[in-house]
Amino acid sequence: MKRQTAILLVSAQALSLAKILQRELDATIYSRNELDGCSVISSYSGFLEEHADELSAVIFIGAMGICVRSIAGCIRDKHTDPAVVCVDSSGRFAIPVLSGHIGGANELARQIAGILGAEAVITTQSDNAGLWALDMLPKNYGWKTEASHAELNECIARFVNLRPTALLLDIRDRGTDWLERTLPPHVKVYYHFEDIPLTDTALVIAVTPYIYTISSIPVLYFRPAVLHIGVGCRKNCNPEGVAQYMEEIMAANRLSPLAIASVGSVAMKKDEPLLEVLHKRWEGSALCIYTAEELQDIKVPNPSEKVHEVTGVYGVAESVALKSAKDGLLVLEKQKGLLSEGNNFTFAVALDKDVMRGGHIEIVGAGPGDPELISVRGKRMLEKADLVLYAGSLVPRELTYYAKEGAVVRSSAGMDLEEQFALMKEFYDKGLFIVRLHTGDPCIYGAIQEQMAFFDRYGMSYHITPGISSFQAAAAALRSQFTIPEKVQSIILTRGEGRTPMPEKEKLHKLAQSQSTMCIYLSAAIVEQVQEELLQAYPPETPVAACYKLTWKEEKIYRGQLKDLAAIVREHNLTLTTLLVVGEAIDNRQGLSRLYAHEFKHLFRK
Repeated sequence: MKRQTAILLVSAQALSLAKILQRELDATIYSRNELDGCSVISSYSGFLEEHADELSAVIFIGAMGICVRSIAGCIRDKHTDPAVVCVDSSGRFAIPVLSGHIGGANELARQIAGILGAEAVITTQSDNAGLWALDMLPKNYGWKTEASHAELNECIARFVNLRPTALLLDIRDRGTDWLERTLPPHVKVYYHFEDIPLTDTALVIAVTPYIYTISSIPVLYFRPAVLHIGVGCRKNCNPEGVAQYMEEIMAANRLSPLAIASVGSVAMKKDEPLLEVLHKRWEGSALCIYTAEELQDIKVPNPSEKVHEVTGVYGVAESVALKSAKDGLLVLEKQKGLLSEGNNFTFAVALDKDVMRGGHIEIVGAGPGDPELISVRGKRMLEKADLVLYAGSLVPRELTYYAKEGAVVRSSAGMDLEEQFALMKEFYDKGLFIVRLHTGDPCIYGAIQEQMAFFDRYGMSYHITPGISSFQAAAAALRSQFTIPEKVQSIILTRGEGRTPMPEKEKLHKLAQSQSTMCIYLSAAIVEQVQEELLQAYPPETPVAACYKLTWKEEKIYRGQLKDLAAIVREHNLTLTTLLVVGEAIDNRQGLSRLYAHEFKHLFRK
């Protein structure tokens, strides 16, 4: 049954508050009184005793005493109880009463406070001390843990009492990045188990697929889904006991089955009962099936000519594991199994390449110039970088001030590609974190294609963090919506033909025929040519704007008509970092969207 949110309205005068919460939280209002929009119940405690298992959250609006007495008979376990929040009838306070962490009552209280302009009264120790809620980490980051409730509580007690804690990070993902960024003073991070001073440590928190032998102190394991299982088998292999056998072999090799992300095989084995059993056994795992062609170029440590004759690949288990892991690390080579006569099977395990610790390059969009317009993620990347290589001719140096103390900050303005690559590879080979900082959004005229080709050639780990492009900054600065209902619904991002030739089909005069809003990059130096081509399709009176260094301290914006565009650019000596905008959308206030019209119905307003 679908789990729902129930609002129990104790105080009738707070009906308006209840309806606000109902609309924002998609909840149902229940009351002992016959009130507009409320379902009538005979008692709050009776309702909860009957429906508690169906509810994910309960919001009491009224006195705390009534709330406590009503839920008393339904309290079982913090791992199964619904979130309970009590809101006073005036809407001043939102107080989590039950299941603050695991049930999500603390989060719900904060959400309610935001909706009502109230204060969330949080009483859990970890929250008030600014510490991690250890019991919430699996839910937040998709990790698993084998810790029992009692073991977890023991670890939490040591942690919130500020006992010396070692944080072991064998992998890198979104969750580990957050842990490193929010490290409490009593926690020290380690990347190798052997470096942990166990005699001086009261608790180990380990985000890892590996199993370690520690008996002297508690260890709280979090298992990220990072292990990929490749499977080969005889036709119609009997699956009985195979999963347990594989798990035992993994454990004997210090690998936790809770960290399994996928199980897979070659296409000719896709209907094998064994695959279905394994997929169901390892909850949340993906099922990966590959053709022989997809696997044939993967080098495996234990090739077999016989397997190749049958399947077209030299090792099903190892090649599938490596393929699923994006050519990561083979942490368990091919294992052979035979639990019953004629039911041979093999399996191998690989660690996902994306989570392996080592060098990494983050290509970051700096935004249009203002340091405050970089994304939250982009700023975070700059703060952790060991090397910041920024496009010095286009990116204000102020953006590099986010770099941590000791980071190397270099401008690429005077470097050719080979020099840039050499510098980045030097840091990468040391296992360090590099930010390549580009103006705007790096995927729009960012010249990153040739860099990514280099990274691909050398098998380097990289990722792109997008940024705000100058065309978006232009729309904001011009206070213009670049799309007008029933008139202009397209935005063209392009450039004039200068030293870089334009494809024939993308010549400005051809694109101009659409009469779209056109944002023209890198073309101030050839503005006469740009104007001439645009006038072939746009009326001479078409609004234009020449936007120089958008969001920079030196920002200048000059408006006019298309027939005067070249004169505007030349008069004000506009060169680099100038964006030309053309189209009727500039300063337009005609043509209203129907989205918020009363009669316009949609999913959220029926």
